[in-house]
Amino acid sequence: MPPIGLIVVIGCVIAGYMMHHGNLALLWQPNEVVIICGAAFGSFLIANPMSLIKETFSSIPKIILGKEIKKSQFVDLLLLLYEFLSIARREGMLALEEHANKPDSSAIFGKYPSVIKNHHLKDFLADNLKVFVSGNIEPTEFENLMDIDTEVHEHHGTLVPSALTTVSDSLPGLGIVAAVLGIITTMGLMEEPPTVLGASVGAALCGTFLGLLLSYGYMAPMAKTLENQAVDFNNILKVAKSVLVAFSKGLPPVMAIEFARRAIPSNCRPSYEEMEELIKSVKK
Repeated sequence: MPPIGLIVVIGCVIAGYMMHHGNLALLWQPNEVVIICGAAFGSFLIANPMSLIKETFSSIPKIILGKEIKKSQFVDLLLLLYEFLSIARREGMLALEEHANKPDSSAIFGKYPSVIKNHHLKDFLADNLKVFVSGNIEPTEFENLMDIDTEVHEHHGTLVPSALTTVSDSLPGLGIVAAVLGIITTMGLMEEPPTVLGASVGAALCGTFLGLLLSYGYMAPMAKTLENQAVDFNNILKVAKSVLVAFSKGLPPVMAIEFARRAIPSNCRPSYEEMEELIKSVKK
């Protein structure tokens, strides 16, 4: 629940500060914000290519919404593949060609909107069904081909979290930079009264506070959210792969689905009996 977490972090920090009879106005130091956030953004631009920068910003809604793959999405995938494999079993592999070439207009794909909306999963299924239809590949090579696909997706899923983690790691150091600059300014005020010096030192220390808060309170958890979402996506690709590999080795559709069911994480895995009933409903 990222939105609630974002509020809880800043809410508890402010509440604790107020319990110490702190003055909130003293925490607002725009110059520290400019130094820390500006330098962090600049380092982010230096470290990453433009394609990854754009992808990082496009991932912001995913962070805010905190979507995770649900049990129903795994079930939809299994039922979709069961229908495809049943057709292949009855009518031959060529019967899948139309669905593989035009998934968006496929009646079977259309029955499972959660699969259609996940365009990476849809493309994975369509591409591998095309290879399946060709019939010119051994099961072992077919599995290796899908392994290459899943590994590429797995690596790509780490890029944005890694970029955010790098920024997170730099923020405490940039907070120190802002604090040092504040101390340098303070050294030029040594002839001023203690109240002025104290305010200046306090403003400098706000830089350290802000760098640590942004790093450990926000940026690192945001990177972890995207990392968890990437793991979820890799799991659903591995489930799809399990079905296709099992069927390519000659197993009947029901048994191929059972292989894939076992590949689903335990918190989302339907029971054997539940899956059996769902398959019966598809048959009807």
